[in-house]
Amino acid sequence: MDRRAFGIGALATLSVSACGTSDPRILRYRGPEVTSVVVNKSARKMYLLHHNQILKEYKVDLGFAPDGTKTKYGDGRTPEGTYLIDRRNPNSRYHLSVGISYPNAQDIAAARAAGVDPGGDIFIHGEPNRRKERKRAKKTPDWTAGCIAVKNSEIEEIYSMVKEGTVITLRP
Repeated sequence: MDRRAFGIGALATLSVSACGTSDPRILRYRGPEVTSVVVNKSARKMYLLHHNQILKEYKVDLGFAPDGTKTKYGDGRTPEGTYLIDRRNPNSRYHLSVGISYPNAQDIAAARAAGVDPGGDIFIHGEPNRRKERKRAKKTPDWTAGCIAVKNSEIEEIYSMVKEGTVITLRP
């Protein structure tokens, strides 16, 4: 087989396989870097910032007991404080998710002193993938167990814009 034919065949195979693995939910973002995320719990708003400039603003749903900061597993509260975006999950039980580094050392120490489990698995995520859970979420404001929820189209945008290591501040 001549090298040219082999090269063209190999290139065609690679490009077809690359097309098959792309996830349409994962958008490309080429704008200014998101340098921080701010959640204002009382206003139910989340802001993606490039330094002091607001790039995007979203309406959010919070945990089912949104007042106050998360102190223990199962309390239904969304944490307050400063954390990092520390992981991304394209295979979440919700439509994409971006992880928040809760609990931090201070949260763990406070929970230990109170004799409770601080909980964890706090994310920014889209709507539930399961139809029954999605129907309940649409009827109930502040329906999460402590996470920050947005519409599916919005989490696709957030997922593309926010990178691991970005600071997130959750305010009362």
